[in-house]
Amino acid sequence: MTVWDDLVGQEKVCEPLAAAARDADAFVTAAAAEGPLPQATSMTHAWLFTGPPGSGVAQTARAFAAALQCVSPDRALGGVPGCGFCDGCHTALVGTHADVSTVVALGAEIRAQDMRDTVRKSFTSPANGRWQIILVEEAERLNEKSANAVLKAVEEPAPRTVWLLCAPSVEDVLPTIRSRCRHLNLRTPSVEAVADMLVRREGIEPDVATAAARATQGHIDRARRLATDKAARDRRAAVLKLPLRVEDVGGALKAAQELVDAAAEDAKQLAEEMDAKETEELKAALGAAQGGRLPRGTAGVIKDLEADQKRRKARTQRNSLDLALSELTGFYRDVLALQLGTRVAIANADAEDVLERLARGSTPESTLRRIEAIAACGEALDRNVPPLLAVEAMTMALRSG
Repeated sequence: MTVWDDLVGQEKVCEPLAAAARDADAFVTAAAAEGPLPQATSMTHAWLFTGPPGSGVAQTARAFAAALQCVSPDRALGGVPGCGFCDGCHTALVGTHADVSTVVALGAEIRAQDMRDTVRKSFTSPANGRWQIILVEEAERLNEKSANAVLKAVEEPAPRTVWLLCAPSVEDVLPTIRSRCRHLNLRTPSVEAVADMLVRREGIEPDVATAAARATQGHIDRARRLATDKAARDRRAAVLKLPLRVEDVGGALKAAQELVDAAAEDAKQLAEEMDAKETEELKAALGAAQGGRLPRGTAGVIKDLEADQKRRKARTQRNSLDLALSELTGFYRDVLALQLGTRVAIANADAEDVLERLARGSTPESTLRRIEAIAACGEALDRNVPPLLAVEAMTMALRSG
């Protein structure tokens, strides 16, 4: 199974990436043999991957990184880099390759201090891999200073450094950066493609896989989680009951509180799993004895870690709320489809009775206003409005229509 097999519904993108990986392999092989370097190449030092949420943008970039680091002996026999089994492919895919650095936003943005060491590393030669690869999973979250740092690195890259930037659209990236990148745009996979992936890779029953793919409208990660995690299915079912619970003011406020509490619980569970382990590992690296005091001058490092953990917890809560808002939007989209009598497939077929009830009891205009209220909630969260206040405003708007 090659690295390209993991990319669902992205056949058009796989072709140029495979060609670039072959040219990159030829370049490194020729350089190692001190022979003439290939002239014509489809490989470049910076790539920009864009696509809607759930299309697999980050997964595609990581698959490409694995192909660039592939050390399979089949390459010398004409095989395409990206076997998926060699040490280079495996470590790049699981995130442990020494020459593949991943940058993600812990909070609302990627700060300059978060990029400093990574940008410095981009100017070094690979330690043991074929390329030095920097993967920025959320390039739209670069702030002004961190974006400028990336720009300088992309303008004058090291000979064997490759930047892989991921963003929802080209407009989310500075024009000066995107003009120096080769752009590949991914599309939302079809429901059939996602369902087929769940059956083949996860062993999910076909009807369950199809229901999960349809409910998430082709969002790969959410479909996988919905099909394999009972807690995710229970949480989605609770969210889809919210439209029936906002018929009075008390119900609307209670539903808002429960939605925010569930998101906070998600963040708390993640923090409990990761924070203690990270803290102990950092203390050990700083030379602290088991259960003993930290060496002098290291308290600031621990405080920095705690600040990052706090930012990550807030981001996790926001991601959970974003997921709930997306599910509510899909729910009211189905209501609107029934009201207008369109042929659009119903995503939430398991809640069809509720959809039909709401469709009969309201108008398309009120449904559109409710969809706008959900979008307004997301915008309020973007402006750092307290989550409970933003969600309460939304549930009250859902009540009034």
